[in-house]
Amino acid sequence: MFRLASLLAATLPVLLLGPGCAGAVDRTFDTQDGAIRVTTVAEGLSHPWAIAFLPGGGMLATERAGNLRYISGAGEVSAPLAGVPAVDARGQGGLLDVALDPDFAASRRVYLSFSEAGDGGNGTAVARGTLRPDNTGLEDVEVIFRQQPKVDSTGHFGSRLVFGRDGALFVTLGDRQSSRYRGEAQNLATHIGKIVRIRPDGSVPDDNPFVGRADALPEIWAYGVRNPQAAALHPATGALWEIEHGPRGGDELNVIAPGANYGWPVVTLGVEYSGFTIGDGLKTAPGMVDAIHSWTPVIAPSGMIFYSGDAFPAWRGDIFVGGLASTALIRLTLDGERVVAEERLLEGLGLRIRDVAEGPDGALYVATDEDAGQILRIAPAP
Repeated sequence: MFRLASLLAATLPVLLLGPGCAGAVDRTFDTQDGAIRVTTVAEGLSHPWAIAFLPGGGMLATERAGNLRYISGAGEVSAPLAGVPAVDARGQGGLLDVALDPDFAASRRVYLSFSEAGDGGNGTAVARGTLRPDNTGLEDVEVIFRQQPKVDSTGHFGSRLVFGRDGALFVTLGDRQSSRYRGEAQNLATHIGKIVRIRPDGSVPDDNPFVGRADALPEIWAYGVRNPQAAALHPATGALWEIEHGPRGGDELNVIAPGANYGWPVVTLGVEYSGFTIGDGLKTAPGMVDAIHSWTPVIAPSGMIFYSGDAFPAWRGDIFVGGLASTALIRLTLDGERVVAEERLLEGLGLRIRDVAEGPDGALYVATDEDAGQILRIAPAP
């Protein structure tokens, strides 16, 4: 139960963000481990895609149309920050993830993933820049990674950014949605349908699994993924875990190992949206890694954390993942690499959950993917 945490929440102020203004969410929900209170801390965002907390207070939030916003500790949303790269904001594309450098306190360096136009169409790119001291813009912005090749598509950009314990940066890359490109997820000569690992300046770490192979791009860490929009480091092992969209059925939770093949599109637990099988309809195959958990019907996963805070002691070590189609925040309880329980939170709100983060106060924060998107805070009910 959350009794002690609830008492603390009732007596202590919100450490980072206060309640929103008129029309904001303020509701209590029952969970398997006690009641939670859900409140709006910022609103009026256009399809927010990702949030990142700043150590000095407040947060950064991306909007898919191409804006990066600073949200103050009082929940005030800034004008768009200067210096953000131009994005190709069509379909699923736009300004996507945001991540802080592990040494942000000293460097103030921020990383952004986005869909970038160019010859052949567009592709996922990653840029970094330095956040001004007054949080009004980015300076010294440079693109450090570009998906190869760019293709004519407006879907499946992947695009989660996760720093490893060694400071290397993982970037998840989708299969670009069209059936004519999906087979590239098995081709090591492209970045399509891959997870790549780069240094913060975009160079390639020497210990990447395909370094030195003439038939492979050296940035590749793992391959055979469809559209991974959720990723996080396991707090005990430091391994990258990801959750990817399946087609009609077959959303997958995977533990990512260097050099491993996760099967798409040779292996899938789903089918075409038409109902026809994909390829030979294989659900497993030699040399291809099986998912450790899956969803059919799909949840449409986006955003993921391993919870480690004090506000919800019973939930420490659990995975939280946003659900778009499921309009829920999904909690997974683990036993090692096995999912032993699942609970769906916030279903009554009917909002698409695009990202999830743990705040410095131990509360959970989610971004809702709506025309008038919100940042919601989830804490024990007082």
